[in-house]
Amino acid sequence: MSETSKVPAEPGQPAAQGTFAPQPQGAIMPLTLSSPAFDANGAIPVRHARDGDNLSPHLIWSGVPEGTLSFVLIVEDPDAPNGMFRHWGAFDIPGGQTELQEGFGSKASGDVRFARNDFGQSRYDGPEPPRGHGTHHYIFRLAALDVRDLGVPNDTPVEDVWHAARRHMLEETEFVGTYER
Repeated sequence: MSETSKVPAEPGQPAAQGTFAPQPQGAIMPLTLSSPAFDANGAIPVRHARDGDNLSPHLIWSGVPEGTLSFVLIVEDPDAPNGMFRHWGAFDIPGGQTELQEGFGSKASGDVRFARNDFGQSRYDGPEPPRGHGTHHYIFRLAALDVRDLGVPNDTPVEDVWHAARRHMLEETEFVGTYER
C-alpha cells in the first residue's frame, strides 16, 4: 500500500502519513502508487538495479484527483552516504495515463520528458548503494499536477523539477522499495 498526502512534502522529505477511514461506496479514493515488481517496503529485484538490467519497474497508479492534467514522478534514496540521491525524474506524463511499463525509464517517449538524475543522466538509473552500506530505501514519488506542461527545460535536475511541480500539485503519493548490496 502506498502512502498519500494532499499536502505536498518538501523534496527529500516523506509525504505526511495518514490513516484513512473506510470510504463509502462512490467516494473518491486517494492517489496510490504500486508496482507488480515488488511489494511496498519490499526488496527491489536486481533486474531494476544498476548492477542488474537497470530497468525501471512497471509502475501503476489509481485514485487520480479531478483536474489532473499531468504527473511528475521521481525516485530518491535518502540513505545515500552523502545525503539524498535522486535516481530518476519523469515529468509531463499525460494526465490520462495510469502506468509506466517496465523499462520505460530507458528513453522518454511521447510527451513525457526526463530530468537529469544525480548520476548525470536523463533516464532511470536504479539502485546502486555502496557494498556493505546496509539497506537503502528508494522512494518512488508521484504527484498529480494541474498543468499539462511543467515548463522546465529538458535536462533540468530532478530536485529542480520537483520544486517546480510543487506549486501545481493536486495530490502526491509515494511507494517505497528497498535494496542492499
